[in-house]
Amino acid sequence: MKVPAVIRTYCPKCKTHTEHEVTLYKAGKRRTLAEGQRRYLRKQRGYGSKRKPEQKRTAKVTKKQVLKLKCKVCGYTYHKEGIRLKKLEIVEKVK
Repeated sequence: MKVPAVIRTYCPKCKTHTEHEVTLYKAGKRRTLAEGQRRYLRKQRGYGSKRKPEQKRTAKVTKKQVLKLKCKVCGYTYHKEGIRLKKLEIVEKVK
């Protein structure tokens, strides 16, 4: 699916419709010092099986793509709900 690089939509901070820059949301790097990650690594150590079973086959074929919208007026950034797509392409203008 082709998505325009600039979308005119509602900005909750400006409380009006403005132009927004569109980018694809990407999850950040995991923190190794977070409590859950430390617990996971501690349980993974040593001999024996994995803490959680490895998934043999996945139920879904696609991932939900989340769009990150940044207002050009005030710079407020928010996420648009994910759409299940195989391929997402951000283009200058959709024909």
